[in-house]
Amino acid sequence: MKRRDLIAHLQSYGGALIREGARHSWWGNPANNHRSAVPRHTEISDLLARKICRDLGIPEP
Repeated sequence: MKRRDLIAHLQSYGGALIREGARHSWWGNPANNHRSAVPRHTEISDLLARKICRDLGIPEP
């Protein structure tokens, strides 16, 4: 999955960028106060995308 597609999915379900790290972006879900790291790669594996969504309490893409 492309990183931009995952970011668009997170934003559509209320995900918000918390901060930018050196190699990861930290995204959070303000509704349930969960957060997860999203690596700064153009291609993110489907397993990792599902894990990020589960961590944030967002439906899987």
